[in-house]
Amino acid sequence: MEWENQTILVEFFIKGFSDYPRLELLFFVLILIMYVFIVMGNGTLIVISIWDAHLHTPMYFFLGNLSFLDICYTTSSIPSILVSFLSERKTISFSGCAVQMFLGLAMGTTECVLLGMMAFDRYVAICNPLRYPVIMSKDSYMPMAAGSWIIGVINSAVQTAFVVQLPFCRNNVINHLSCEILAVMKLACADISGNKFIMLVATTLFILTPLLLIIISYTLIIVSILKISSSEGRSKAFSTCSAHLTVVIIFYGTILFMYMKPKSKDTLNSEDLDATDKSVSLFYGIVTPMMNPLIYSLRNKDVKKAVKHLLRSVFNK
Repeated sequence: MEWENQTILVEFFIKGFSDYPRLELLFFVLILIMYVFIVMGNGTLIVISIWDAHLHTPMYFFLGNLSFLDICYTTSSIPSILVSFLSERKTISFSGCAVQMFLGLAMGTTECVLLGMMAFDRYVAICNPLRYPVIMSKDSYMPMAAGSWIIGVINSAVQTAFVVQLPFCRNNVINHLSCEILAVMKLACADISGNKFIMLVATTLFILTPLLLIIISYTLIIVSILKISSSEGRSKAFSTCSAHLTVVIIFYGTILFMYMKPKSKDTLNSEDLDATDKSVSLFYGIVTPMMNPLIYSLRNKDVKKAVKHLLRSVFNK
């Protein structure tokens, strides 16, 4: 084989925004602030979903899982990104890259499936409210959430296992902010068509299928809301799912742009395209998790009330 006489790579160089060294300090400050907000905002949602008995419902159980997921996802990549901004040696070991790749893909897949479960929960709550306690009982929603995590872990384990078995022996520069699986696959000195096929199947099953469930659920929800005679009733019904719908649009909008957009051979190596991909990746990986607690707190009276009660109990002590 052509690569048999090559030296096997033991580490990768993360290119990131190294072409713009003057901006790296600015990026460091901005991302650090956003990361602190992510941990505090999502951490607060987790605490109130456990602490406030009024929030012990399927919707807030899913929301707590989503918040924990966002913290895990950002923690798997942001600290290393921050370190790379301040370090001259922007490298990561092969094993460290594999772990980062596994965690990022596992969290992303889990979030896709979890958002689908949350859409189904809103469909049952609005379209079949009388049977909601039966359909979305504890015996139902807990396995649904657990299943989302299991699917994410299994999908990521399979794809990561196939990627780490590829020979990496030439270019070690990952033209991305972190060890994103597509960026790593491009460096392999072997045919990756099999890996791309596995990724296509996984994308169809775990990204597009939940998206289809979300579209069907919200179509039925909209039809049901339009049948409500009073404008107040319609407004109240829509407010119960507007926060989740906003999160879905932001999340899927960025992820579909990243993974589903066509890329011609002439533009695959374009620096402009690389900069765009990195910016979208940054938005998807940092801004979206940061906006989730903000969206849910601003659009949800129960969450705002629970936060106020939590703050009062803390400061009164």
